Amino acid sequence: MDLIIILTVFGIVFLAELPDKTALASLVLGTRYRPSQVFVGTAAAFLVHVVLAIAAGSLLTLLPGRVLHAVVGALFLMGAILLLRGRHEEEEEEHLELRGDKPATFRRVAGMSFGVILVAEFGDLTQIVTANLAAKYHDPISVGVGATLGLWAVAGLAIVGGRGLLKVVPITVITRIAAAIMGVLAVISLVDAIRG
Repeated sequence: MDLIIILTVFGIVFLAELPDKTALASLVLGTRYRPSQVFVGTAAAFLVHVVLAIAAGSLLTLLPGRVLHAVVGALFLMGAILLLRGRHEEEEEEHLELRGDKPATFRRVAGMSFGVILVAEFGDLTQIVTANLAAKYHDPISVGVGATLGLWAVAGLAIVGGRGLLKVVPITVITRIAAAIMGVLAVISLVDAIRG
């Protein structure tokens, strides 16, 4: 494992996930149910997504070098554009209520949290970014650890104190920083594609 890759991936995924709908869903779940139960379900769903993204990124590495760099660069550029366009602000809040009059047990809350995050995260920006980083660094373990920790950190912050964080750092600042990092990574990848 490479600590530099872990820290780099952590930072990128953390910033990309902060303005995301799954962070909002985690925040809402955390305000309605016991935070520890919500975190268990959320963390498990993020782990599943990281494994899927790493597998997809590993498949990308089968492409020839120039093509791989061009695809990775284009996907990073797309991620930066999506962040800047504010697509996340338009997402509707997920319906997060347990059905019926049954008590909110650990199993039910964790299961609901897992399901909400699992569905909301499919094809999400951070999943695409994680696949790109796996293809770029050719180190699936380091990328997986960094991405998982980044997603878990955002979930934990959202569940425990998301509203307080947003009072200190505006979401637009977080979004612009994440978009700038992805833009730089896109340029680096495209330059690598041109150089061969």
